[in-house]
Amino acid sequence: MRSGGKGRGSETHSERGGKGNGGSTHAMSDGRNKANGATLRSKSGASAKNRGSAGKHGLGGRDHSTAKRSDRTGGSRVAPSSLAGVPVQVGQRIESGIVGLTHDGEGVGRVEGYTLFVRGALPGEQVRAEVLSIGKSFGRARMTELLDRGTGGRVEPPCPIHDTCGGCQLQHLDYQEQLKWKRQHVVDNLRRIGKLEVAGEGGGQAWRRVEQSVDGRSGDDAASPKQNSSGGHSAVIVHPTIGMDEPWRYRNKAQVPIGHGEGGLIGGFYEMGSHDIVEMDSCLIQQEENEETVRAVKEAARMLDVPAYNRATGRGLLRHVVVRHARTTGQRMVVLVTNGYDIPHAQELVELIRERVPGIASICQNIQTAETSVVFGDETRTLWGEDVIYDEIDGIQFAISPRSFFQVNPEQTVRLYGKAVEYATLTGGETVIDAYCGIGTISLFLARHADRVFGVEIVPEAIEDARRNAAINGMNNVEFEVGASEVVMPRWQAAGITPDVIVVDPPRKGCDPALITTMLELKPTRIVYVSCNPSTLARDLRLLEDGGYRTMEVQPVDMFPHTGHIEAVVSLYWIIN
Repeated sequence: MRSGGKGRGSETHSERGGKGNGGSTHAMSDGRNKANGATLRSKSGASAKNRGSAGKHGLGGRDHSTAKRSDRTGGSRVAPSSLAGVPVQVGQRIESGIVGLTHDGEGVGRVEGYTLFVRGALPGEQVRAEVLSIGKSFGRARMTELLDRGTGGRVEPPCPIHDTCGGCQLQHLDYQEQLKWKRQHVVDNLRRIGKLEVAGEGGGQAWRRVEQSVDGRSGDDAASPKQNSSGGHSAVIVHPTIGMDEPWRYRNKAQVPIGHGEGGLIGGFYEMGSHDIVEMDSCLIQQEENEETVRAVKEAARMLDVPAYNRATGRGLLRHVVVRHARTTGQRMVVLVTNGYDIPHAQELVELIRERVPGIASICQNIQTAETSVVFGDETRTLWGEDVIYDEIDGIQFAISPRSFFQVNPEQTVRLYGKAVEYATLTGGETVIDAYCGIGTISLFLARHADRVFGVEIVPEAIEDARRNAAINGMNNVEFEVGASEVVMPRWQAAGITPDVIVVDPPRKGCDPALITTMLELKPTRIVYVSCNPSTLARDLRLLEDGGYRTMEVQPVDMFPHTGHIEAVVSLYWIIN
């Protein structure tokens, strides 16, 4: 669910919560068509009641390495079928026990010491698989037969095209087991990359709640790092993952690639490991209002013969349909991402969408003419209605523009940001900096408990949204500025703004190294790190630890059930010598 760049205020193809995956799509017809530069498939017999799955973007999946991969022009390059020293060949059928899961939800198997990532396999199982691709260090395979289920928690995926779509990598794993695995994924990264000792994972002493905090305040909620008996620092607590009571139908945004199939315009998800579009009208993790809106837009576009974008030739018009649904207000937004400015029968298209979509409040067009996988271009215009729609999270109202970064799981957002506020241990007198503020979501959560909050974001449109959101909520104790955090924060310090707490919520690549250096120079008492990528989180925690901070608690939060993604909130304290 984040933008792929340094800031997160406007969304690109690489939305936060995933890996920049292109989306996984479902299609409904038989046969193939190469006109779009990739095989476009539809599967007959799937009705609107069929329940699909989506990835980070909602209707999104991820690329997997295969023996033969299509390039941008529709050609292909062939990977080697055998390598010296590698005990398997492409196409070979193997048997293997599964010992773990990758961050993409692939089973980890071994053949004569060689690692194979096996799609569809779970830890504890014995499987037969076909080797799809090989490299010097590891290869990939597809499970063809389950020989022994073991105790891995396998369940029947409710989605009829789970095996085709790449969006929900873990639907076949019991949800409680998903939560355990996601916590362990965080733990493994903290230990392996961050070189941190985790409580219960090697015998370290856990952080303890104490009556007196490191900054002199007292209270049950104050937390302090303590040394263990050997003189070293205590181990980090990683709490059980906070999951959902009902882990379905949670996404408030769908991002649907459009292509051309045998019957004309299609749209849904990319097939796993490809840019092949699978027609899909229903998805188990999408709010039903989004499904209804996408169906209506596709029907309207077909009625008016709006040409679908051809990835191979760069021709055609409609590239993506992006829809949002604000659950608290019922408002809906449609964004038509087009390969050019002129939409044939534009007014008729708008009217058809208005007739078919209840609660429609905004119909926009985004122009993206570049040959790229990035969904949005730089220019957006409103075709009808408002420039924004309004939603509410935990009593705070937000104006959401077409490219705004806004969390797609409102229920878990309350838990995620609530934990960030808890770890900030605010009493009402603190100055807080939100270093990747986006449209001000975390900033406004913090502003209810702090004296002053300063938000910085590199995307100008995001700061405009953030200022508007502060005004909507009547919050006068929060200020926003455009720029890179590592540049703006020292300027604030020179002006007398000294933060007690810094909150960071970076994109998947983690914090900019210059920002880490700046935080170490400013030395706030507390840092709260909100992460969507355990590996870059662990890397950054190591740098902060080496600079004088101690990692105290980590709270994983499942923002994207049935996918391989996990968010975490981390509490760090400056150690006073």
